[in-house]
Amino acid sequence: MSEPSRLELLHFTRRVVVQQATAALRQIDGWIAVEERREAERRRGEERRPPPPEWWIERGLNRGNLVAVHRGDCWDVGKRRVPATREQAVDALRQQVPACSVCRPDSALGFLE
Repeated sequence: MSEPSRLELLHFTRRVVVQQATAALRQIDGWIAVEERREAERRRGEERRPPPPEWWIERGLNRGNLVAVHRGDCWDVGKRRVPATREQAVDALRQQVPACSVCRPDSALGFLE
């Protein structure tokens, strides 16, 4: 058998490169499809998420004492919190529950003494 010519080797090399590139593109397309699904799920989750409450009341460790009143968008509210209506937040402030010093719900509620 004779050795393959330079042209035959180049054609062979091209076929190998095309085969490898096709396999790599299939893999990348799979990654893209997975990422598109994740992004769609994230968007659906955000759309279905209920809006945050307008006000929070933060409770203490024993859940009986109230620690602070917060606005719904406050970043400083603790984990022991319950959503509250405007009336509940005003009532808590009237009962001497402190207003958060970060979000100042007393100002937003017009409750300044």
